[in-house]
Amino acid sequence: MIRPAQPDKPMIVAGIMSGTSADGIDIALVRIRPGASQPVLKLIAHCAFPFSPVLRRAVLAAMDSSATTTAELARLNWRLGLAYAEALRSTLTAHPVRLQLVGCHGQTIYHQATSARYAGRDFACTWQIGEPAMLARESGVPVVSNFRPADMLAGGQGAPLVPLLDYTIFRHASRGRVLQNLGGIGNLTAIPPASDISQILAFDTGPANMVIDAVTQSLFQKTYDRGGRIAARGRVLNSVLDPLLRHRFFAAPPPKSAGREQFGTAFVKDFLASCAGQNARPEDAVATATALTAHSIGIAYSRFVQPRMQNVAVDYILSGGGSRNLTLVAMLGEILEPLNCRVSTSDDHGLPSQAKEAAAFALLAWQTWHHRPGNVPAATGAAQPALLGQITYA
Repeated sequence: MIRPAQPDKPMIVAGIMSGTSADGIDIALVRIRPGASQPVLKLIAHCAFPFSPVLRRAVLAAMDSSATTTAELARLNWRLGLAYAEALRSTLTAHPVRLQLVGCHGQTIYHQATSARYAGRDFACTWQIGEPAMLARESGVPVVSNFRPADMLAGGQGAPLVPLLDYTIFRHASRGRVLQNLGGIGNLTAIPPASDISQILAFDTGPANMVIDAVTQSLFQKTYDRGGRIAARGRVLNSVLDPLLRHRFFAAPPPKSAGREQFGTAFVKDFLASCAGQNARPEDAVATATALTAHSIGIAYSRFVQPRMQNVAVDYILSGGGSRNLTLVAMLGEILEPLNCRVSTSDDHGLPSQAKEAAAFALLAWQTWHHRPGNVPAATGAAQPALLGQITYA
């Protein structure tokens, strides 16, 4: 059994992430050492591995399914474990390091952040799959996985979990910082200047790429709108957009989290029907889906974050796949810059936007291995800090 590293020694950790966009796997190799108040991280390498079309279809079907079989779920759990192990092998071949630990988020196929009744009892629940034993066998080191349940059992929503990384890397003495991830679901971490970690605010903002991708797939048979080029050719249908922005999720105060349960197949079906009712061109539907993401983020900032950032300049830092959608980024600039926000990407601040979430789960694994809590109660709504995850030994 591998013992925890000495408290003052650096450790090399692989963080593995596959998100609600179901577009593939990101792996970040990170060197982590204890600092005076927070750990100190250095990104060694980042690799991205798209899912094959058949695996992506299987993941999407499982995440947004009204009916499936135990056999399908068991097979998908092992198939994802195999995909993670193969991706890690390729990463270590390209970037040989003495790996000591792995943190794997897994693939969320269901996330119910608030309590609901089932079989006579009320409870919240979540499920991330991808067999960690395969990763442990492939890497020969322990694997930390299943991060979200401990926070939920402490009264939190199990999300977002990236705020610890955001605070560790991006806090600033004089500028406000908002870290906006644009994955399948959007989430932000707001860090006032010179703040303590208990003063940050973090929550899901709603769909980021999820609706855009689904509309693009339906109308153009493309998995996503590369660079926002399709949306750039369309016009925003305000008659469709405005009612959507009154969705109860956008008005709900933090803490809150979202997923395909709110913005999946049923939502997209209704969205497309509304666009068709306006005799819209396909490009207009993609433009409107893009505007939905931009304006829902604007609502989240102006309603819940801006009151904490009065009279300070704010760096609004984008990451995730949506940060490469130039039409979305331009829309966000038009909405946020009048609110004293300077829009940039995490690349501009030294951390590749595609690597950030994977690096976050490397940090969370490091925290668990050293018996330190990984959640931020101010972000998730938990009653107290919690030691996250389960360890699978090699």
